[in-house]
Amino acid sequence: MALAQKKPEGSHLPEPFARWFAGRCWSVRPHQTALLEQAERGRSTLLIAPTGAGKTLAGFLPSLVELYETPPKKFRRNVHTLYISPLKALAVDVARNVETPIAEMKLPVRIESRTGDTPQSKRQRQKTDPPDLLLTTPEQVSLLLASREAKNLFSGLRRIIVDEAHALAPTKRGDLLSLALARLRSLAPDATVTGLSATVSNPADLARWLTGEEAADLVTVEGGAQPDINIHDTEERLPWSGHAAKHALPAVYDEIKRHKMTLIFVNTRFIAEFAFQELWRLNTEDLPIALHHGSLDVGQRRRVEAAMAAGKLRAVVATSTLDLGIDWGDIDLVVHLGSPKGSSRLLQRIGRANHRMDEPSKAIIVPGSRFERVECEATRAAALAGEQDADMLRTGALDVLAQHILGMACAEPFDADALYTEVLSASPYAALSRMDFDAALNFVATGGYALRTYERFAKIRKTKEGHWRVSNPKIAQQYRMNVGTITEADMIKIRLMRGGGAGHTGPIGRGGRVLGELEEGFVSMLTAGDTFVFGGEILEFHAVVEDYAYCTRTNAKDPKVPSYAGARMPFSTGVAARVRQMIADPREWKAFPPQVQEWLDIQRTNSVLPGPDELLVETFPRGDRFFLTCYPFEGRNAHQTLGMLLTRRMERAKLRPMGFVATDYAVTVWGLGDVSARVKTGTVSIPSLFDEDMLGDDLEEWLAESSLMKRNFRDCALIAGLIERNFPGQRKSGRQVMMSSDLIYDVLRRHEPDHILLRAARADAARGLLDISRLSSMLARVKGRIVHKALDRVSPLAVPGILEIGREQVAGDAYESLLAETEAELEAEAMRTA
Repeated sequence: MALAQKKPEGSHLPEPFARWFAGRCWSVRPHQTALLEQAERGRSTLLIAPTGAGKTLAGFLPSLVELYETPPKKFRRNVHTLYISPLKALAVDVARNVETPIAEMKLPVRIESRTGDTPQSKRQRQKTDPPDLLLTTPEQVSLLLASREAKNLFSGLRRIIVDEAHALAPTKRGDLLSLALARLRSLAPDATVTGLSATVSNPADLARWLTGEEAADLVTVEGGAQPDINIHDTEERLPWSGHAAKHALPAVYDEIKRHKMTLIFVNTRFIAEFAFQELWRLNTEDLPIALHHGSLDVGQRRRVEAAMAAGKLRAVVATSTLDLGIDWGDIDLVVHLGSPKGSSRLLQRIGRANHRMDEPSKAIIVPGSRFERVECEATRAAALAGEQDADMLRTGALDVLAQHILGMACAEPFDADALYTEVLSASPYAALSRMDFDAALNFVATGGYALRTYERFAKIRKTKEGHWRVSNPKIAQQYRMNVGTITEADMIKIRLMRGGGAGHTGPIGRGGRVLGELEEGFVSMLTAGDTFVFGGEILEFHAVVEDYAYCTRTNAKDPKVPSYAGARMPFSTGVAARVRQMIADPREWKAFPPQVQEWLDIQRTNSVLPGPDELLVETFPRGDRFFLTCYPFEGRNAHQTLGMLLTRRMERAKLRPMGFVATDYAVTVWGLGDVSARVKTGTVSIPSLFDEDMLGDDLEEWLAESSLMKRNFRDCALIAGLIERNFPGQRKSGRQVMMSSDLIYDVLRRHEPDHILLRAARADAARGLLDISRLSSMLARVKGRIVHKALDRVSPLAVPGILEIGREQVAGDAYESLLAETEAELEAEAMRTA
């Protein structure tokens, strides 16, 4: 139900509120008034509005008005309003911003935040003496609902505000939160839900996710200033591959000098560290430039956030930790290093500049390579056209359901029939069969058929009354220590040694300042004396002692740069379609700089440009190897799967593939077999290599052999509670978790192949790293439209893939990797027209 945004009859602001708005020269916006009227009617609402429209204030206004008109008792026994944010930083920032009108209007309202950084003593107190407004995260909501105090804490709940709902819904965190919202509706049937969201492609789906069967009403804010988006072009040579945009950082530094505060977004923590280090080398004027990403120590992140809010910084290099709706003061420019990978993400991040609805947000996209230059143009066009990336409608994950079932048993004994009915009211689980629910319940109770003889997997048991409860209090303690759906690489804290500097050879000095944390895999590759960049400093590694990597500061000039797993994201289907269209149509090339136009023109001369619905497959020799490059333009995850399956087929055809690389744009396979010659003799068919049936037996066989399923299973086992990482006073290392999960995985594959966690792992693989649906759509789209071009040398479009060779290997007759070729040599060969 969409609502008009005119001021409704009977809605009014109490005098202190009207005076406060007037004192700031503000008028109440129509959507803020609409939410007040919705609250009066007891209706749940999804508010969709552009950045700077006052969404947060609109969400809190009904609660503040109601608390003013009906002041609570001094000692409150339940929460009035629960605000849920996907980011700890956002919860803290909103608390700070909402405290301002509360203090200035002298409202009898207590507001507190509750995140993983909140002291344990305060979190315990909040259960018995809660604030009026509690600002928290999805994981903390699940923890509260799993406590004995949940019923008293939430029985009087009046309002639930879910901020940045669009960022939560299509994730496992969204599955967990949807189940928590279902439980809150059971505990507080009269509570209303207000969702706050940026523009999405299908608001009705998000409205149903918020409230279940009866979708929330919809209030949409139209308008807002058109963003000012430019793409950085250079007269210098634009790289053929890569994402770091090192060539453009001097220009970025010049922009920093011209603006009050610049927010520089990157897609990975690796590039964040690299870009920050490079900017400091250029920072001859000692401008205050900071770094913000999730691996930095929380204290350092909070100091950066406070400095941003106070306007004390000129630039911040950040990952997604700052891309949601936080108002960080006078940011007047957003720079995006590399492609944003989608129009929605671009608009979200651009909105951090100005953070006002009626003023254009200014942004510069800095492509890192030639393909990225095309992609950035496609993303810019989609954003200016107001296009939104397709929302991913999810079926609720079974491992998340298992975690929720255990949490409900921790709170109090539950009836299975009643809980099943409640779970069905959560939108992602609306189609959950009773068989699957019972399988999840049985898993929590026994571990499943193959594991039921092991007592440690029996986490809940039935009472005489037929209800389910936790087996013992230790189970509830373990649940509390492992709740959540975010599974990350095992991390080791980086600690500065006390005493000693560069070249220190004495004993390790314990107890120095913690700078943050790095992935265990990276630290394990370091030896004493190695240097690396972290938090904008160059550190020398000395040793790992217990859970800490001890380091000292150094002035080394060539440090290693830390890498982080799982950081690359594929570009959206909408942007991919625009890229294919732009490359195919020379009339679109006028938007590109001359060197990119020349690159595409010589591709057209030396090979061919694929049509929007065609698949170009090039084969060519180079050195003593033979190459096959295809250009689906469907994103890295789908291409990774295609590369795996394609090399299996080529191996069966005796083409002896040595390896492959996958980018967002292409897949390049190299090997010892001459594909062009075999096609010419008719013993190999290019269309058969790309037949849709590769997603059948080939996929199943590869999954059975690959380590991907074991990694997915490990994550599912952690989420479902089969394997626990955190224990009182200790934490299992990544190696310990891997050994436990791999052993159980092998047992289940042999004895219970339909185990609920194996099914969850397969679903994750298909939806995530494999991107099966996107690959399937591509294979169907190009059927009968495959263009094979046999070349005598590398083509311009193939060069970026060649430059990435060596990162992926496949088993086969050949095992040596191709030696890396210089970009200059490849460029000269590819751009030669004679």
